[in-house]
This record gives sequence, structure tokens and C-alpha cells, in this order.
Amino acid sequence: MTISFLSPAGARSARLAVIGVLLTGISWLAFASDPPQDARAFVRAVVANELAADANDHSRWMYRDEDGVPGKGIVKQVIQTSQGDLSKVVERDGQPLPPQQQKKDEEKMDAFVDDASLRQRQKHDHEEDAEKASALTKMLPDAFLWSVAEQNGATTTLKFKPDPSFHPPTRESRVFAAMEGTMVVNTGQKRIQQLKGTLTRDVNFGYGLLGKLEKGGTFEIARQEIAPGVWAITATHIHIHGHALIFKSIGEEQDEVTSHYHPTPSSLSLADAAKMLKDGTAARALQ
Repeated sequence: MTISFLSPAGARSARLAVIGVLLTGISWLAFASDPPQDARAFVRAVVANELAADANDHSRWMYRDEDGVPGKGIVKQVIQTSQGDLSKVVERDGQPLPPQQQKKDEEKMDAFVDDASLRQRQKHDHEEDAEKASALTKMLPDAFLWSVAEQNGATTTLKFKPDPSFHPPTRESRVFAAMEGTMVVNTGQKRIQQLKGTLTRDVNFGYGLLGKLEKGGTFEIARQEIAPGVWAITATHIHIHGHALIFKSIGEEQDEVTSHYHPTPSSLSLADAAKMLKDGTAARALQ
């Protein structure tokens, strides 16, 4: 599962482009348990391991998603299937969704199940996100200057700051390469546990005419192992201000938490997933 900084629908590609550090070829066996001596080489090993794990992970999940965008707090139940992902809103701004709105939400689910073009659009969006994530992933070791801040056996904490010799090849990577912060790695598994960063300077596009992201914006993600060898982002906190037309809208703040992960069988169909969301089966499983 690729690490990303994606919110549930809508601004997925925008947030990914802003800070989508998504991770993961170089052997990592040399770092199996010893503290890293070369921080950048260690990061390369972590990146390679993450990419390999992502390529081999075909699991799908059912989970609870709480998106705390100010004034738009939404709680959803999400089910991933081989045909696409379905979600149902169960709370908005701390209140259960009224029956009339629940009906509209279920009608949207039915439309997605029946409309191949909607499913294709979702698939295209996911593939586009993955391509951007992969491109940024490959830049991770070289875009920053890395140093080991702490190594306690279970985890390794690294600091990163922009490498002045790195020349971002894309607009997205210009934002990516303007960050500094810390990364916590599970040393034994070489998996990212936490990533925190701050925008070190204003980032202008077209001399500010096409947009500007303000210095001081922050992001933080936390990841957990939800099954042996399978890691997922369980918390995303984004507070980056500004507006850039190439990213659509990325000025809104986001505090998103996912939890209650349960595996879904590969044979689960979209129709079955919709039924689980409608009849309360999913709700009971995610309590």
C-alpha cells in the first residue's frame, strides 16, 4: 500500500502533489538491525523496501474514515473491492446523517455500482495518484539532506532538510523539496511510522500569478501495521495555506484518521459491498 497524503475524494491529486512523499532499489539487508551509518543510504533502503512491499500488496480493506476538515467533519465507512471502492457517510459535523441524506448517499453508491464510466474514472484517478506518488518517491533520498537524530533499537528517527543541489523537475516536486522535518522508521521492518514536515519558504508559481503556498505550512502522517507486513496511514494532519491553480484547491486544512481495519475477501463484489454498507453489516464490523 503506497503511502500518500490523500484525503477521501476530491482533492486527492492536489494533496498528493503537495506533500505526497510516497515511498519506497537498493538492498536493505545490510541494515537489518544495526543503526544506520549513512543516513541517505538508509533512506534509499527504506524507500526500496516500501516500493517492494507496495508492489506485492494486493490486500483490500474495510475501515472507518474520520475527516475533520473544519466545518465539514465527515465520518465514513469505506470498503475496498477489486472493482472499486465504496463509501457511506454516517456522520456529518458530529451528527448522524438524517434519513433523507442517507438515502441520497445510498443512491450515489447504486449509481457507482451500475455505471462503468464512474468506476473507470475512479480507477483513472487512483492510477494517476500512484504515478505521481512513484515519481515523488524516487526523489525522496536525493531531494533532502538526511541525518540520524536518534536510534533506539525499535525505531530510527531521521531529520531532513532541502538539499540545495537538488533541482526539482516538476511543479509538484518544487513543493515537495521545500520541506524540512523528521521521519521515524521501524528499524527492523524498514517501514515508515511517522513523517512530519514544515514548508521552509513560500513557493510561488508563475511569479505568484499562478499561485502561492505560504511558508510555515505543516503536515504530519502516522502509519501503523494493520496486518503482518501491511502498513497503512492512520492519521493525516495537513495545515498548508495558499492557493495554486495547478493544484486546484489546497488551502483547506485537514485532520483525517482511519481505524478499525478489517480485510475484505478478493471475491467481494461491489454489489455485496453496497449491501453491507446499507444493511448495517459494515457498521457492526467497524464498531
